[in-house]
Amino acid sequence: MIEVQHLSKIYGSTHAIEDVDFYVEKGEILGFLGPNGAGKTTTMRILSGFIPASAGTAKIAGYDVHQQSLEVRRNIGYLPETPPLYLDMTVEGFLKFVARIKGLKGSDRQSRVNWSMERCQLQDKRKVLIRKLSKGYKQRVGIAQAIVHDPPVIILDEPTVGLDPKQIIEVRNLIKSLAGEHTLILSTHILPEVSMTCDRVAIINGGKVVATDTPENLMSHLTAKGGYEIEVEGDVFALEKMLNNIPGISQVEIKDNSQNQRHTLLLTTDSHQEIGKDIAALIINQGLDLYEMKRTRATLEDVFLNVITEESATEIQEEAKDSEQTL
Repeated sequence: MIEVQHLSKIYGSTHAIEDVDFYVEKGEILGFLGPNGAGKTTTMRILSGFIPASAGTAKIAGYDVHQQSLEVRRNIGYLPETPPLYLDMTVEGFLKFVARIKGLKGSDRQSRVNWSMERCQLQDKRKVLIRKLSKGYKQRVGIAQAIVHDPPVIILDEPTVGLDPKQIIEVRNLIKSLAGEHTLILSTHILPEVSMTCDRVAIINGGKVVATDTPENLMSHLTAKGGYEIEVEGDVFALEKMLNNIPGISQVEIKDNSQNQRHTLLLTTDSHQEIGKDIAALIINQGLDLYEMKRTRATLEDVFLNVITEESATEIQEEAKDSEQTL
């Protein structure tokens, strides 16, 4: 449904995005994840036809964003980071206005307005001026205007930014309810947003897509780098040496607790083998008191930080090589 190939945007000598590639299948939610300034909004603006790309191609529903811009706009619903609302209009009046702009006529227009208000739970706010709404309800109106013409593709740029926890959950549920019937791109820098909402993730950093996969597959790459957190009392320094001899443990870190004789140890594993029973048996055989033992697993945040760190290290190495060649 969405195909992006070698997309770049250059401002002067600055690459806002560079050689970006990704795709989104029909009915799928893609999380476009990256830190602030990574190029998320630039990509969204190009896909929506708001700004042109400097190079590369992008197709939405089979239409080229550059060559068939009007057809693309008919097939997308777009919510910028700041919702494009007319604050002195009522919710229903604004949605009718948007529906008319998007070519809906007669009874079809009213039915689509009613449908979008129902999906976004705005029925009881239909006669309220938009400027009187809370930020959460304004965000819902922004989503309603994006879906009022029933587009096959919906592009949402930071849809939960600035919302309180309750509002975030409500907007997340709304977005998830749109999947299947619609194809969605959700740009965000909020990690839980992706893991709770999206089918796949594209991580962008420094204007480049550095990883694309499902959240589960991305996390599975680091599962082997999970481990255990244990709390024991006794000679932890002798225990540290013995733990390092257990196959599968790559690192043991001792964190002292100055308030008592208990110590917390963080164990990093480098295999998928279940070694918890070996760790527990060793501790008990050494006569140490085991107070707590729990598994630690990789999270999407770990994946994100790992990918970003590796990408930054690669860039530093490349810059160093370039400097050596110049010298």
